[in-house]
Amino acid sequence: MANRRGQSTTIPDFQSGEILLPAVIERNEKRVRLSFWKKLSKVGARIPFAEEAAGAYFCATDRKTPMRVRATLLAALAYFVMPADLVPDFLAVIGFTDDATVLLTALSIVQAHIKPRHGKAARRALGLPEPDPEKNED
Repeated sequence: MANRRGQSTTIPDFQSGEILLPAVIERNEKRVRLSFWKKLSKVGARIPFAEEAAGAYFCATDRKTPMRVRATLLAALAYFVMPADLVPDFLAVIGFTDDATVLLTALSIVQAHIKPRHGKAARRALGLPEPDPEKNED
């Protein structure tokens, strides 16, 4: 996140050669693989971003996804599955706002890497129908 040639210091430069912390990525991946579906099955009906979270999961666990993108998504998903976070999930209405903010921010940063196959896998895993190609959502 170095500030080179006027780049933002808050958004990672995915083209740079910055060193990632493999131990952190590995810990996040383990946490996400062990807890993601358990957590989503408990709260999926109460959160409006379940499909996006599942799509992020499939992108993050896809070995074809670039490591920096996987690291970003795994960090956001690890925050989602952590039992304790900034705003406790059991609080009505606001409990998942921090989770949504972290995940949707990560998704906006790596959006180009979320492939149709990730969305399709997410809908299939959640039992959602495929979008109707005839339907134009302008």
